[in-house]
Amino acid sequence: MKKKTFVIIVLGFVLSGTALGQQKSAKDAIVGAWTLVSVNSEMDDGKKGEPFGPSPKGVVIFSNDGHFSLFQSRAEIPKIAANDRAKATPEEAQSIVASSIAYYGTYSIDEQTKVMVVNLATSTYANVAAIPDQKRTITLLTADELKFDNPRTPNGMTLRTVWKRAAAP
Repeated sequence: MKKKTFVIIVLGFVLSGTALGQQKSAKDAIVGAWTLVSVNSEMDDGKKGEPFGPSPKGVVIFSNDGHFSLFQSRAEIPKIAANDRAKATPEEAQSIVASSIAYYGTYSIDEQTKVMVVNLATSTYANVAAIPDQKRTITLLTADELKFDNPRTPNGMTLRTVWKRAAAP
């Protein structure tokens, strides 16, 4: 009986070690395309909001070689009356800028702290691209869901972003 118990215990350790060895790193688990679910903001004064509205649109794609690309917008981006983006009125241009953002660059993830560091190559908001080593704290990463916080934007806002794994085409 003792031998049988010993074998079961050893087998348990072997199998649990195998399962642990199969766990993906955050860097491996994040690779792929994700669609935007929500973006919530909180200002230093406690005021809360939804910068891209209640039904935002967006995608972020993480490659396995450390590159990423992101686009976020309101569900409806205003159209330009002239049907030529170079001929947008100041009001149309301002409305579009306030309704969307896109950027791309490189990323790395600290596996211990789950902090993602991004360096932007360019952005539709160039000011933010000039800030090196921007941090995003990963608060949840599963096969189907990704949540991360942008700890504090230059204007004193904390952003909490939720993504779901993009469905195969």
